[in-house]
Amino acid sequence: MATKNIVFLIQCEDRKGILSKTTTWLYGQNFNILNLQQYTDSRQGRLFMRIELDLADLKSTRSALEKAFDKFAKEQELSWQCHWGDYSNRVAIMVSKTSHCLYDLVTRQREGDLVCEIPLIISNHPDLEPIANQFRIPFYHLPISAKTKGEQEAKVQALLKRFDIDLVVMARYMQVLTPSFIEAWSGKIINIHHAFLPAFQGANPYGQAYQRGVKMIGATAHYASDELDQGPIIEQDVVRVNHELDPKGLRDVGKDVERRVLSKAVQAHLESRVIIHENRTIVF
Repeated sequence: MATKNIVFLIQCEDRKGILSKTTTWLYGQNFNILNLQQYTDSRQGRLFMRIELDLADLKSTRSALEKAFDKFAKEQELSWQCHWGDYSNRVAIMVSKTSHCLYDLVTRQREGDLVCEIPLIISNHPDLEPIANQFRIPFYHLPISAKTKGEQEAKVQALLKRFDIDLVVMARYMQVLTPSFIEAWSGKIINIHHAFLPAFQGANPYGQAYQRGVKMIGATAHYASDELDQGPIIEQDVVRVNHELDPKGLRDVGKDVERRVLSKAVQAHLESRVIIHENRTIVF
């Protein structure tokens, strides 16, 4: 169930008094602050804040509040986002042939652990259509090749616009998105990579891990960027393994880590707990 709150995500150059000025401004708008988290990056001299307000205290229209805060933010040189807790984000899931992350996301959404809507699933292969049918989610099969990549991505973009999508989740979608696609959805595409980045980038990390005889394998959820597997990291986890596991064994063990990491990253995004700065994230 969506929460009855308003969340402001704020970042700015760190300086004395800015937190006080911000909370005082919100008090002047008659808001009760339900939760306030802050982090100061002393190396870069930057302040990050997540402020949660009671939606019941809103005395104006939403656009009026955002317009008024924007005026204050410009005066104080703040970068900010406002998220409304009673709004349910619309999520598109992109997949290829691997099903475990798709199953996990849809199940968590149906159980209410991920508060969002999933109006469609997009794939470059037809293999996972039965799963979409099982959950009664429209499935769109859009094949892709080197020659048709631009045409296929245009069709994907049209579907995202048609379904009014807020977030794209690449749940083992084994295609590299073009820079123009990523730019259009900057900060709104979450990818799961089946390795603990920055180690073992690319398409066959379990094979690479086997060759190196690793004692731990992991997974990384990150926002997509122009460079492959280089985007801001949201969530990571690892599990211990030993020499008895071949690449298939490592892959089987890694599936559970991938599920956990991706769902945690998606949940953090949906709950407005992530601030992106340069190529890093602050996750409250």
